[in-house]
Amino acid sequence: MAANGIYIKKRILAPNEDSVFAIYNFAVQLSALLLKLIALFHPKIKLFVEGRKAAMPYLQQNISPGDSIIWVHTASLGEFEQGLPIIEQLKKSYPEHRILVTFFSPSGYEVKKNTSASDLVTYLPMDTKKNAKKFLDLVNPKLVIFVKYEIWPNYLRSLSQRSIPTILISALFKDSQIYFKGHGGFMRKTLRHFTHIFVQDAKSVALLSGIGIENTDISGDTRFDRVIEILERDNSLAFMEDFKNGRQVLVAGSTWPDDEEVLVPYINRGESSLKFVLAPHNIKPEHIHRLKSSLTKKTILYSELGNKDLSNYEVLIVDTIGLLTKIYSYADISYVGGGFATGLHNTLEPAVYGIPVVIGPNFKGFKEAEDLVKKGGVLVVKSPKEFFTLVNDLVKDQAYLKRTGNINSTYVTENKGASIQIMTYIRTLI
Repeated sequence: MAANGIYIKKRILAPNEDSVFAIYNFAVQLSALLLKLIALFHPKIKLFVEGRKAAMPYLQQNISPGDSIIWVHTASLGEFEQGLPIIEQLKKSYPEHRILVTFFSPSGYEVKKNTSASDLVTYLPMDTKKNAKKFLDLVNPKLVIFVKYEIWPNYLRSLSQRSIPTILISALFKDSQIYFKGHGGFMRKTLRHFTHIFVQDAKSVALLSGIGIENTDISGDTRFDRVIEILERDNSLAFMEDFKNGRQVLVAGSTWPDDEEVLVPYINRGESSLKFVLAPHNIKPEHIHRLKSSLTKKTILYSELGNKDLSNYEVLIVDTIGLLTKIYSYADISYVGGGFATGLHNTLEPAVYGIPVVIGPNFKGFKEAEDLVKKGGVLVVKSPKEFFTLVNDLVKDQAYLKRTGNINSTYVTENKGASIQIMTYIRTLI
């Protein structure tokens, strides 16, 4: 616009922080109401809603006023595994403290609600001001650790107001996230409530520095320490010894139907000496039945093992959870699911055993997969035909197989140590 011949640039005002906070709180409360309605028709959402309803009573019953609590919050099962090396070190170093682990997702809580790694396990109540106050009044934590991506404004604001040390670990930031956008001021301020932020890479440090956050360190990813621990434990499984029976085995873990459309044709053609273990992401009976029916090789389910002679079977379908990390130790080649579907699963669990890892094409945003694809330890296929060619090449060329596997084990070993750095910092807080 012009006034007296002088052009005046219109000023665009950023929204008031209190008004943004009010909008955020309204959105959270509205989400809670909608989830209650959806829970009437959706079993997983019902777990989400009912679990949160029980969280506060659980804390009231299980925490005494004199308890010294260290609170670790994880989104789901993957983040729990990521935080586990720190949780275990905390239990060892601070036996006088009780460890509380909270989950956002039912897929984490339902699997780990009885874990011996922590003293208390529950859902995190929805992120409202009222819930944050009540939760912190009950727990009164001496230290709080959030894992990777969990950024909850009301909880973080309340923790900061109470001067409770709060750290974020194994964080990974990308310039596409809201913190680095013009409209992301509210979430940028939320990040500043952390006492310290441990990130996985230098790019994350640079991004945070660009928005004025300097209380950071590059520690790497605690998942490397977790898989190193897995490598060092007893991974023996009698049924896998019987099934392998001196043959090479391809273990396909956390597979989705799209992955199985790539795997099944190869298994059925039977042109290699490989045996196969399939551990689907979905272990509901109807899916397991369909998968078994699609196979022409002699196939057995884990739930059917009994005292059968497994050496005569060519395919084992694992229709239970909790065994995959040990089963990978028997693999000569691994396939990790999700790369043709919703998102890649954990490639580090097989990689630590020094074996080739095969995945589908959708792996962007998974740093370790991106790194290992570049290095040549993780191999990408885009079709059943490519899978057929690749696996045959690995079986026929044992030098290629071994060289590829060594890339993976070396990468894992070179990236361990995040837990030591984080625990060194924690000791300055407790």
